[in-house]
Parts: sequence; C-alpha cells; structure tokens
Amino acid sequence: MNGHFLVAMPGMSDDRFARAVVYVCAHSEEGAMGFIINQLQPMEFPDLLLQLGVIGEDELIRLPKATRHFMVRNGGPVDRTRGFVLHSDDYMVDSTMPVAEDVCLTATIDILRAIAGNGGPSQALMTLGYSGWAAGQLEAEIAGNGWLTCPASRDLLFDSDITAKYDRLLSRIGIDPSRLVNDVGHA
Repeated sequence: MNGHFLVAMPGMSDDRFARAVVYVCAHSEEGAMGFIINQLQPMEFPDLLLQLGVIGEDELIRLPKATRHFMVRNGGPVDRTRGFVLHSDDYMVDSTMPVAEDVCLTATIDILRAIAGNGGPSQALMTLGYSGWAAGQLEAEIAGNGWLTCPASRDLLFDSDITAKYDRLLSRIGIDPSRLVNDVGHA
C-alpha cells in the first residue's frame, strides 16, 4: 500500500482523522506509517526556520516568496515535534528514502536549508508529526469501513489546495460523499 492515499470515511471514530487524506509511505506486516496531507499546522514555515536556526531574523526578508508561503502540515498525532518532507525525486541526499516510484522522504534539516535557499526539490510538502499503525491495525480499520484506499497521484499529493483535497480526491475516484454510509455490510 506504499504510495497510496487513505481517505477517511464519514464515520471515522477518531476525530484527529475526520475528513483526512493520508499518504502512506510505509506498509508492511509490522505496521504502517503515513502523513495527513490536508491539515495545516498553525506554524508558518519561516517561523520554523527561525526556531531551528536555519536562518536568522535578518534573512527572513530575503526568503523567496514560495518559501515564505510554504505550508507546514499536521502529519498526524505521533511525534508532533519531528519534521518530515515528502518530495519529488529530483532532490537526494544520503538521508533521503524513496517511498514510491517518484516520491521520496527526507527528515533531516538539510532539506529545510535547501528549500530556504531555493535549491530544494521541485515539489515538496512538510509535515510535523506522522500517522502510525501497529501490525494489523490499519487493515482492521479498513475492514471496519474506516478508510477508503486508492493509488496516490503526485498532483493531489503536492498541490496546495488543502481545503478541497478531500472532496477532490473522492470525486476523482468516482465517489459522491453524500452517498457514503458508515455501516459495513456483508452479502
């Protein structure tokens, strides 16, 4: 399920995942890990760069416009102080891990410096925290009608239209949200 989206069903019992779109970057018999991509953090990216010492106060004004407006997303409830950057495969350092055919993950400060200096990947999103599931937990949630799954697309993964992402993804896979039900049935 690496490189897939999880789309929360309307009856999602965990409020932290209400209307969430999660990008799954690791899934095995041992569990799963992913990032909510349609929830924002209250922290601005330039403030994060300052807090981490990547730039100084005097450098704020020189940040490229795209960097000043780079969104910090809430990746999930686990380890919310740790940052992760999902990005296109045109940026690689020793700590970069491929997670899908053309998507990578870097969780070191090097990528923040590169983005701040306008030398990072062509497409990227940053999260604080991640979403994690123990062995068999995600499969049970899917079987219990908690999540829909579908292959991820780079355009939806990296676009900045956070508020419409959930509805656009459902529409793309041919689902009318008003017709979704919370109950699981067996024939």
